[in-house]
Amino acid sequence: MGNFGIWVLTICLIFQSGYGFYLPGSYPLKHVVGNYLSVKVNSLTSIDTEMPFGYYSLPFCKPVEGVKDSAENLGELLMGDRIENSPYRFKMHTNETEIFLCQTNKLSSDDFKLLTKRIDEMYQVNLILDNLPAIRYTRKEGFMLRWTGYPIGVKIKDVYYVFNHLKFKVLVHKYEETNVARVMGTGDAVEGFPSVGNKGSDVPGYMVVGFEVVPCSVMHNGDLVKNLKMYEKYPSPIKCEPTTVSMPIKEGEPIVFTYEVTFEESDIKWPSRWDAYLKMEGAKVHWFSILNSLMVITFLAGIVLVIFLRTVRRDLTRYEELDKEAQAMVNEELSGWKLVVGDVFRAPSNPALLCIMVGNGVQILGMAIVTILFAALGFMSPASRGTLITGMLFSYMILGIAAGYVAVRLWRTIGFGDHKGWVSVAWKAACFFPGIAFFILTILNFLLWGSHSTGAIPFSLFVILLLLWFCISVPLTLVGGYFGAKAPHIEYPVRTNQIPREIPAQKYPSWLLVLGAGTLPFGTLFIELFFIMSSIWMGRVYYVFGFLFIVLVLLVVVCAEVSLVLTYMHLCVEDWKWWWKSFFASGSVAIYIFLYSINYLIFDLKSLSGPVSATLYLGYSLFMVLTIMFATGTVGFLSSFWFVHYLFSSVKLD
Repeated sequence: MGNFGIWVLTICLIFQSGYGFYLPGSYPLKHVVGNYLSVKVNSLTSIDTEMPFGYYSLPFCKPVEGVKDSAENLGELLMGDRIENSPYRFKMHTNETEIFLCQTNKLSSDDFKLLTKRIDEMYQVNLILDNLPAIRYTRKEGFMLRWTGYPIGVKIKDVYYVFNHLKFKVLVHKYEETNVARVMGTGDAVEGFPSVGNKGSDVPGYMVVGFEVVPCSVMHNGDLVKNLKMYEKYPSPIKCEPTTVSMPIKEGEPIVFTYEVTFEESDIKWPSRWDAYLKMEGAKVHWFSILNSLMVITFLAGIVLVIFLRTVRRDLTRYEELDKEAQAMVNEELSGWKLVVGDVFRAPSNPALLCIMVGNGVQILGMAIVTILFAALGFMSPASRGTLITGMLFSYMILGIAAGYVAVRLWRTIGFGDHKGWVSVAWKAACFFPGIAFFILTILNFLLWGSHSTGAIPFSLFVILLLLWFCISVPLTLVGGYFGAKAPHIEYPVRTNQIPREIPAQKYPSWLLVLGAGTLPFGTLFIELFFIMSSIWMGRVYYVFGFLFIVLVLLVVVCAEVSLVLTYMHLCVEDWKWWWKSFFASGSVAIYIFLYSINYLIFDLKSLSGPVSATLYLGYSLFMVLTIMFATGTVGFLSSFWFVHYLFSSVKLD
């Protein structure tokens, strides 16, 4: 029955992954005709530098009421999002043209240099209306391309032009009353909108289902706007031509900003309003690549498993058919894994470190499974910015209990049931991986602080993260360690000799085989890795979590099998030091992922400029591969431990 449930879940995930299923993340909000809609601004972003900056770090128009930050969750802050109010505002279902926004002060030398630098670095402006990012369509070689946000400006023949006129199109859908009692909007929709009372429930209203922007560079006459106030009509007609630019940036000259907005009724319903953002190019390639990997890996794993089980079972059967005298004679002539019976469970070097790494690996793997499963079922949609990171953080902290339990129980098993030192192991398990993460992220954060980027974690957030670590994660890990100390340790099926057996000289270094073993798990992962990397570094929305969950399951299976086969091969050549090798046999996939990251940097992120950006990229990549190494290494070690225990408990050896 349990297997049936797993198959049903897998089939559901495959289907949901294809259709980008998600729970909308915020309830539809009804806007009556004439209601004000406020546009918000997020950080300026660039795939050229990967460092976000605040919108108002450049000389743009500011709201009359002053700049105010929106309430943001932990995940948004960690992602570098800084959502603020903007001067752009619309009236629901009211088309307006030639709206004057402001005339900036004359550009100082510093402002001019910064603005031209940001244009060179291809920075994008990211606007948000009713929780929807502004989308921009461009045509290239007959194909329609979609972009979120619009560029600050453009450089043509050594002259810089700024996009100072925005042509907005807001898609709306007639509000449909649901059976649900009147619900409150969430996220960005809540702020700045008058709520509609029960009396107005029969007043026709609309929902925002699309937000498009066309940026234009228009030459304005500064004399015409001297006495104009914000939102008044610009005195002369404005012609917005996206293909031509005419507003050059000059030092000592002001910039005039204007906009226009049109509303268009659309057939798009509320739950489908994110579909335009989730249309990932190459969907067929995605499907066929994943299915191809799935078939190849399943076929390969099946062959390995069949050969492997037949070999082991034949050995066991032949050995158990002999009587005691014959067994004694065979024992003298034994070769292979049976010779290391007195050493196979000898404690490895650095046993405490192994226990800590396995405990951390269980915690990371558990976090990945929980987060990806929830995301695949739609609980972490792109509509709810930052929920994915927040969910990962909290599931990691709660799973500290599993890390403590596994680390301490393994420590007691290696120590033949000795309780001594379990508190130290549990404490180190609580601090080891988070300590590495804090070290890497603090160094990267200093680089971001030095660049005045919004991607830098504020000091207050650093304090919050430390409090979460020491007030939630560490106590839970110690609680897990306490349960691990109380649980019975795993009994070894055979005794360990006092004098260790000498390992015969090998034809080739065993570590070479261990490093090569990572290629098979990498084969299951690398296609999905491209999509994930594009999502992180190219600013694309990643949403096929159903695929990702299937890839994760495949990865776990392949890591277990690869490590298991390598452990058996080592035992067959009388090498009983299998503990660390089983961990790194599957954990070595991290090396190939890091090499792939370098390849991605050289060939796909060619435009990445400056040593700071490259250091940030490599730092985050290093953090990612260490996380993967802990998780995959743990899978390999636990499967090998189970196999060795099973193998030596199945054979009768005196």
